[in-house]
Amino acid sequence: MSIDTTSDNSPVERRRRPVEGFHWGDFRRNARQVGSAILTFIVIGWLIWRGAEAMEYNWQWYRVQPFFYRVVDGEFIWGPLYWGLLQTIKLAIVSGILAVLIGFVTAFARMSNSRGGGLIATWYLEAIRNTPLLVQLFLFYFVLAPIFGIDRFWSGVLCLAFFEGSFAAEIIRGGIQGVDRGQFEASDSVGLTVKNKYRYIIVPQAMPLILPPLTGLLISLIKHSAIVSVIAVSELTTTGLNLISDTFMAFEIWFIIAGIYLVLTISLSMAVGQLEKKMNVAHKSNNT
Repeated sequence: MSIDTTSDNSPVERRRRPVEGFHWGDFRRNARQVGSAILTFIVIGWLIWRGAEAMEYNWQWYRVQPFFYRVVDGEFIWGPLYWGLLQTIKLAIVSGILAVLIGFVTAFARMSNSRGGGLIATWYLEAIRNTPLLVQLFLFYFVLAPIFGIDRFWSGVLCLAFFEGSFAAEIIRGGIQGVDRGQFEASDSVGLTVKNKYRYIIVPQAMPLILPPLTGLLISLIKHSAIVSVIAVSELTTTGLNLISDTFMAFEIWFIIAGIYLVLTISLSMAVGQLEKKMNVAHKSNNT
């Protein structure tokens, strides 16, 4: 929803606007994105293959399938890579949601008239963004977790959430400040409360500006989730390390794990791209 502050909303102008619908351009863009990822994966795979040949590495792809699933006495049993993937997805979803919430709270605190809130938000941003993620993970796990009785999974979730939330806050603040000032003034002129102004007018218009960089942030979060392997959270990377120590199949395992991460990130990027398109269509229809 937006408040019309211009005078070009005549029936003639509305007739001139293109009708939104399926565009082959969107399909081609998604196809290029998938094609580029596949090409990248092929090139990296070829380099790994050549390196392994130079090392006279003995490939053992026939041993990979039980890592995903196996059938024992007619019973279907999921393998360790499947459970590691589920843990990675769970870790990314929970920490991603918390990161976005932390980002919104911090962004509004920085933009508020509260001096204390602004100082706390600024301190949080400077402290988190200017220290290494690994150091923060150790602080969460070895210092804060024993104090508050947090297990290793939630230590990893909270560390990732606060780390990514610091970057999400600046993305959200930049998106809100990118909304035309006339929308703020028009909202105040019709007597909207601050809550309703941001809920119905400002934030919906800021979302198309926020989503693209926020998508990149969430993709980085999925990749950064691998760092929790240092505190033995049983996600995908930890599972891979355990399998390598048991089987010595380093190239096969890392190649598979890289492919899984690639599928996750591309799927997220395409899904958010479709969401962004629908939001743009809804925003334009509200302006008519």
